[in-house]
Amino acid sequence: MGNNKKRRAPEVDTRKFRKKTSILTYEGIKYIDYKDVNLLRKFMSERAKIRQRNVTGNSQKQQREIAKAIRISREMALLPFNVRQVTSKSKKRRDDDEGTLDQAEREARGEKPERGYKGDRPSRGPKPDRAAAPVVEKTEKIEESTSADQSVEKEAQALIEAETVVASEDIK
Repeated sequence: MGNNKKRRAPEVDTRKFRKKTSILTYEGIKYIDYKDVNLLRKFMSERAKIRQRNVTGNSQKQQREIAKAIRISREMALLPFNVRQVTSKSKKRRDDDEGTLDQAEREARGEKPERGYKGDRPSRGPKPDRAAAPVVEKTEKIEESTSADQSVEKEAQALIEAETVVASEDIK
């Protein structure tokens, strides 16, 4: 019932642990202003998260003040709440000449078939005609608006020509 394993003595690490010093104490900053965005960004990660104390080396009091200033500056829209990371998770299609096996060869070997890519699936065919009708209406509306725009442009051109004629008569 007892544990037969012997306890080992903790391994002694010869390296000395050195606590990280805060930027605030290093630069002698007493007051943390929420408008000092450059200073506050040093305490934020690339994804706009507030860094932990053990990463920044802040004391508890400094960390509270930093977090409070960051929250206020976020509310004032000086700092972002989060930064959107765009990652594309696209399945790259491998060619057969790169050493991949066909579906039939895999089944012949007794391996499980892979799930097909969405591009390999058969198409569903054309949608019903109900989608085609609004497109025609939109094109008719566009043609109507372009003809109306052309008539307005012609009227404007005529007015400009009339004004130039009147202005040239006034000069004589």
